[in-house]
Amino acid sequence: VGDRLSTWPAYASGQAILQNRKPCCSPEGRSKKQASLTIAKPRYLEELECYLRKELQSLDLTKENAQELKLQPYREIFEFFIEDFKTYKPLLSAIKNEYEVTLAHLREKIRSLEPLKAMLVSVSDECTRQIVALQEEEKAEITMLKKEKLYLLKLIDKMKEEKGSLQTQVNKLRKNVAKEYMRYINECDARKLLLADLNEMRNQQLEMSLRQVQEVKGEDLVKVTLALKIARQDLTKAQVELNTMKADYGDVVPRRDFESQEKKYSDLFEKDFDDLQKEYDTLLEIHQETVEERDRFYNELQQVQRSSTPRPDWAKCAEVISGGLERWSYLEEGKTSDQLVDVLLEEIGTGVLKEKDFFPGLGKGDKVPVYLRYEGQVKNKKLNKKEVVNILKEIWKEKVSADLLSEFFLSYLQKRYGDSSAFEWAYTIYENIKLYRSNEAMSLFYDILSGKVSVDEGLYHGQNQLIANLLKELMASDSSNSGTLVTEQFNLALRAAFPLKSSDQIQELIDASRYKAESTEDLIDYRSIFMEDEEGNAEPFIAKIRSQYASEKQEYLRELRNESPVFCSPLGLPRNPLVQLPGSELRVLRQAGEWGTAGRGGEGASVDSTVTGASQPEHSQMLLGALQRHWMCSMWSPLGQTPLYRQNGQLLLQRAYGA
Repeated sequence: VGDRLSTWPAYASGQAILQNRKPCCSPEGRSKKQASLTIAKPRYLEELECYLRKELQSLDLTKENAQELKLQPYREIFEFFIEDFKTYKPLLSAIKNEYEVTLAHLREKIRSLEPLKAMLVSVSDECTRQIVALQEEEKAEITMLKKEKLYLLKLIDKMKEEKGSLQTQVNKLRKNVAKEYMRYINECDARKLLLADLNEMRNQQLEMSLRQVQEVKGEDLVKVTLALKIARQDLTKAQVELNTMKADYGDVVPRRDFESQEKKYSDLFEKDFDDLQKEYDTLLEIHQETVEERDRFYNELQQVQRSSTPRPDWAKCAEVISGGLERWSYLEEGKTSDQLVDVLLEEIGTGVLKEKDFFPGLGKGDKVPVYLRYEGQVKNKKLNKKEVVNILKEIWKEKVSADLLSEFFLSYLQKRYGDSSAFEWAYTIYENIKLYRSNEAMSLFYDILSGKVSVDEGLYHGQNQLIANLLKELMASDSSNSGTLVTEQFNLALRAAFPLKSSDQIQELIDASRYKAESTEDLIDYRSIFMEDEEGNAEPFIAKIRSQYASEKQEYLRELRNESPVFCSPLGLPRNPLVQLPGSELRVLRQAGEWGTAGRGGEGASVDSTVTGASQPEHSQMLLGALQRHWMCSMWSPLGQTPLYRQNGQLLLQRAYGA
């Protein structure tokens, strides 16, 4: 090491150290001086520098940890240097270790501060964004405030101008008032002076006249003054007596007028008094009865108010119904309290139904319907309203046979879903249609399926046929195929489709068709009133037609019950359906059948009003009434679909239109 490590000045470089040469020196002198001043670098130092250069050149300084990579060659050279200096090795090693520990500590500290740096950057960015946003908001607010300030300054200037103009007017008016007041004072003083002059002149004239009278008559002035005073007192007394007479006898008439009036009205009083007395007694009795009735109604009202429950606050239901106030407002629109109770029960039942995973089977007894005869637990398919309504529509579409709906219902489910799942679908659909009574499609299907006495399949088919015929009539009236009709055309189409409906019923249908009309134009969008929502709920127009249809059916059955000994049952007709009509209408139908047969033979005949003994208009109306009864029976009864019944109906239709 001794020969490798040699002394070498720290200020010398790897080349020779040259002194500043003088310009006058010769080249030979300069070369000798340079040779003497050149000091060579130690060999071990050159080896270390060469090793350092090679290591540094081999490094990739583009990486992120380039500084650590660059530090490694210096660390190695320092270790070589420590190894060669045995004497100073402990001290140099301690120095190196202390530097390493300090670097490690600083690296660890930097590493722990890295997340804080990222957080600081994100917080700084967030603060910068907030500052920018606040500056933008304040900028808009400052702009608005500046505009408002300019507006207020203009307003203040305008008010100052108005104030100045008004002050000027006030000053001018004050001057005018002061002038007028001075004029008034002057006029008042002048008037007082004038009055004083006039009084003085009058007194002078009076004194002159008194002197002249006294000179003429020679009377004493004191005597005349006293006589004037007494005359004035007598005049005052006479005036008081006159006023007293007027007050006491102002309403008194002369006796001759009283006697003439008494004679005139005595006969009238004696004649009409008895009638008025009777009328008064009658009115008094009526008044007494009215008072008693009022008291009775009032007592009943008090009793009802004490015993009846208060009207519920239906708005509270919006807090517990899913969908909130908006959905509850839609559900309660146009419904009575009874209907709202059904809706609330449906909503509660819907939640309970969704929570059920299985239904208990009802067994296989004879009293159990065919489609519910199952023992054990039945899985709940958890269908919604839309899915149930779609299945019911498919069932009605597929049912063309004369089987009972309960039997076809089970067979359809077995055919579509298999025997193993049919009862699961049957129980799920049955529980849904039993729950949702406010839904028209589900309610009607449930009544028919459960065998309700007043409802059969003919009601469903009859309503659909009635609605289809009405739609055809409306489309025929719409020559432009625009989907809209004016109210007059719509009214005529309704009367053509329902010739026997009353004017009130037609008006109810027109009002229902305009239930949700947004425009004020006299147009009705007849296509939209036939639409249904996804849950099968029809528009108010269709609901009104169905309700009128059901009421007309009940009314017709009541008439048959009262007029005919044989009742036309909703479940079937007797062998001859024509027996159900009243006598006159029955004769019209038979005669129509005979004329129809004659017409087919080629002879042709007209309706003879002598059959019923009625005039031509009455006979035509009777034909239309018989036609309607025949048609309604054909809709409600299975026997109404027989060929004979259809043939008689067609003949009746032809004769009715001919009449």
